[in-house]
Parts: sequence; structure tokens; C-alpha cells
Amino acid sequence: MRMEEMNIAIIGAGVVGLAVAAKISERNEGVYVLEKNARYGQETSTHNSGVIHSGIHYPHNSLKARLCVKGNSMIYEACEKYKIPYRKLGKLTVAVEDEEIAELEGLMKTGEENGVDGLRIINREDVRKLEPSVEVERALYSPSTGIVEPDELMNHFYAQAINNGAVLATKTEVKVLKKVDDGYEVAGVSAGEKFSLRTKTVVNCAGLSSAEMAKMVGIDVDKSNYRQHYCKGDYFRVVGKVPVKMLVYPVPKGPGLGIHLTPDLAGTIRLGPNAYYVKDVDYQVQSSGEEFREDVRRFLPCISRYQLVPDFAGIRPKLQGP
Repeated sequence: MRMEEMNIAIIGAGVVGLAVAAKISERNEGVYVLEKNARYGQETSTHNSGVIHSGIHYPHNSLKARLCVKGNSMIYEACEKYKIPYRKLGKLTVAVEDEEIAELEGLMKTGEENGVDGLRIINREDVRKLEPSVEVERALYSPSTGIVEPDELMNHFYAQAINNGAVLATKTEVKVLKKVDDGYEVAGVSAGEKFSLRTKTVVNCAGLSSAEMAKMVGIDVDKSNYRQHYCKGDYFRVVGKVPVKMLVYPVPKGPGLGIHLTPDLAGTIRLGPNAYYVKDVDYQVQSSGEEFREDVRRFLPCISRYQLVPDFAGIRPKLQGP
């Protein structure tokens, strides 16, 4: 494949790249999405919990908080309108010990400041009514948290983009990205052949490679606080039907939100992710199932009766290091 001139080049066809393509192609012609993998959404976009978050974890008035709360309602609206599979399950963030209750209260305060509706702290008895197998002192109930099928969400954005005339070029890896007078020069390998093109605009949606793309056009990733640190998380699937209907999270500790219970749309449960920093992208599960079992047994004692099998791993690009 050889491309010489285009209007807008979007690098990366994860959920962000596809959503950008779907929107930007409504009013622009010559939109191309360049994806190094054989299919869209093969990295971070599908190696995650599929959770629609409510917005309780992010500092008030931060971009993350504003986008999370606004995106929460928008994604449910899109799922309803376009028949994208989802479930608004609700979430319990649990305090196993009295010392953790203050942290729940802090999360609730942050969530309310961010505009999250329906939050309330419930006692042990009310938790048991919602989830009889969960044993904790208190829990923060977040009714707007849910799950979505990531592949179906990306299928929707892909279809919108293609219907608008955008072009997806898979197996197309960008090796050179250079600012020139009238736009950008983009070069690399597409389906085994070298390509070189000019584009007026580049949108960097390259996920785990986005800092590398930024460096190519002269951005100092350290001065701009854009250097990425890869934080990996493993998942285990529970064999058998676990008696839990909702998302159940511990009080967050460390670089992640803690090993939590996530039902999927098929009705099974996965545990994860944990969080540990890595140098390279590797999707092999490296953790022990017993580590996960011990973590979750604090609030779900019955997990000891179930078999855990390695499921998959994901890598989150973070701006914070270990």
C-alpha cells in the first residue's frame, strides 16, 4: 500500500482513535487511521475491565474527573441509541476494616464534588441485602457504574467512521513522523511495504506508543510531563458461577484501584487487575492465582471454593512511575 497525500492522519485505532475518526470525519474528508496491528483495538482498548466508571477516583475539576462524569452519561446514551451491549450494574467499594471507612468517606466527597449522582455509604446489613456473599463493615454504593463490551463499542465507532468516508489502514506502522512547513511527513511500513506521505494534521492516538510519536515531532516528553510508564495488570477468571451481581472493589491502594470483581456480559466473573510496573509490552499473565485469591478473600470469603484460571493481562500507560 502506498499513500502520498491526505488531509488528517490519526495514528492508532484503539477506542480513542476510532472515536476521533468517527467524529472528525463528519466534517472532514481525507481522514485516514493508521494502525500497526492486523485489527483495531488489539492493545489497551481490549485488555481492560470494560468498566464504565462514575468519577469518584479523580481530583475535583481535573480533566479526568470532568471527562469521566460527562462520558459516563454519554456512553450509556450511545449504548441505548445504537444497541451496544452494556449493563448498569452499580458498584460497591468496600471497607473491610473500620480504618478504611474514612477512605470511603473521602471517595464519596470527591465523587459528589465531581458531580456523581446517587452515591451513598451503606452499612454491613445493607451490603448483605445487595450482595449476600460480601462481608465488609461499610461500602460506598455507586449506582452509575457499569460495564460495556469494548469490542462492540469499537465496532460502532469504526462503522461510523467508515460510513463517513474515513479509511482504516491496518498493518501500518509509523516509523517516521516529522514536522514540515505545510504539515507533517509520515513514513513507515504498511503490509510489508515502505510508505511515505504528507498530511496537514496528525492526531496522536497511539496509546502505548504515543510518547514515541510525540518525541518524533520534537516534543520533550520529560519537560512536558508526557513520558509514559507501563503499569501492567493481570486478570484471572473464576470457574463456576460466583454469587455476585455487582462490581465489587476494595479501597484503592498503590498504583491501581485494587483487585476487584468484574462481572462480564456473559455472566462470568473475572478478578483483577493487580498493578506492577514493567519495561516492555508483554501480555502474558505473570501473577499467582493464590495472590488474587488471598486479596479477594478479605471481602468475599467464598472465593476459596472456586478455581481461578489465568485470563489475560493489560498494560496501562501512566504518567507516574513506581
